[in-house]
Amino acid sequence: MNNISGVISSIRQIMWQDNGLNGDAQRVEQLGWMLFLKIFCDKDKELQLLSDGYISPIPEQYHWDNWAANDEGITGEELQEFVDRQLFTALRNIDISTGNKRSILVREVFDGNNNYMKSGTNIRKVLNKLNEIDFNKAKDRHAFGDIYESILKELQSAGKSGEFYTPRAITQFITDIIDPKLGEKILDPACGTAGYLTCAIEHLTKQVNNVEERNQIQENVIGWEYKPLPYLLATTNLILHDIELPNITYRDSLDRPLSEYKEKDRINVILANPPFGGIVANNNENNFPQNFRTKESADLFLILMIHLLKQNGRAGIVLPDGSLTGDGVKQRVRKKLLEECNLHTIIRLPNSVFQPYATVATNLLFFDKGTPTKEVWYYEHRLPEGQKSYSKTKAIQIKEFDPIKTWWSNREENEIAWKVNVRTIIERNYDLDIKNPTKVKESHNYGSDELIEMLNHSFEKSNALLKVLREVVK
Repeated sequence: MNNISGVISSIRQIMWQDNGLNGDAQRVEQLGWMLFLKIFCDKDKELQLLSDGYISPIPEQYHWDNWAANDEGITGEELQEFVDRQLFTALRNIDISTGNKRSILVREVFDGNNNYMKSGTNIRKVLNKLNEIDFNKAKDRHAFGDIYESILKELQSAGKSGEFYTPRAITQFITDIIDPKLGEKILDPACGTAGYLTCAIEHLTKQVNNVEERNQIQENVIGWEYKPLPYLLATTNLILHDIELPNITYRDSLDRPLSEYKEKDRINVILANPPFGGIVANNNENNFPQNFRTKESADLFLILMIHLLKQNGRAGIVLPDGSLTGDGVKQRVRKKLLEECNLHTIIRLPNSVFQPYATVATNLLFFDKGTPTKEVWYYEHRLPEGQKSYSKTKAIQIKEFDPIKTWWSNREENEIAWKVNVRTIIERNYDLDIKNPTKVKESHNYGSDELIEMLNHSFEKSNALLKVLREVVK
């Protein structure tokens, strides 16, 4: 682990010296495609040993071993020219006519990502450092997987790229609560860097007894992502979690009419942090029924997820406060959710969980499809004592969710947990933005006798003050 940590530290220092790289997001993308190619080619070598007939989809001259593996190999301008003019061009145009999934993976990764480095000498230095890691050694791969998670976490503070990363404590808590089982189809339709998918894989791996069950995970853990950088990072993340051929599709999740999804496409479990505050592109809102059309991405994703769940399927998702309230389409979306699903729990989070990327207040929603909602439990997750907000250095921790896990299976109302009957929600026009009642002082809690008593007491105090004032004036 220390050795691999040192390798990453050295790579960072080399990258900081390169004029072509600007900011953490570009450095992560640069490391991402190099890492992907190294891991992919290491896997090719293993597959060739296991099967005589295996042929790598990558043409021989572009295989890692033939241009990158030799520490004394091409460097400087020659290497720069090779990467920019030959390597990327060849891999973006790789033959996918046979439908070979490994070919498609390579093409999709290189089609959307770039080489930013401007010094062939620096590229050579980074390649040589990566050559110190053998991704066919489980120990190396797992150690790197842990470090990779911390690299992805840095994206949270890398400007716009923060949208691709959900704090580990959130993905872990939702996965623990939803408790996916072997054989279930699990989807994240906005998978980002694959935080939920890796949590699901780790959760399922503990249930595995044989190779067949292990292979099942590869098929059943599914992600969709339409931006090139997170698609690359998610794919690499799953490979580091021993998923040989990640089931991640490079697509806009809103790009198909709902009517095209058949029963075979339906899902048992959805774990997601759908994009919110986004404007839907390419008129994709027209893929949805007329009464649900909106440009707000979070609302369309919620409709999509309800539609994709099988009967008795379950979901754990992140939604902003803005999705819990509002008229028009927003109200109709919430009505559909409450009528078609049992929205049994909403965890209200402090509004700094996603800082510095986003400061909006967010919620964790848990629902099962197939029976309408009768009541919704709310739980207010508070900041640790003495902490004013979450930040880059003080992120939300998984242990903070322990009290919720204890409360979950033995629910009682208290100063941070309350339940609301669906009739109350309907009377509020399906508004789900219901604050903690212990924080709301309502006048109707007082009887008329109490109010008269309080008023008399107030008059007495006023008269006493007036008497003192008269004495001072005299």
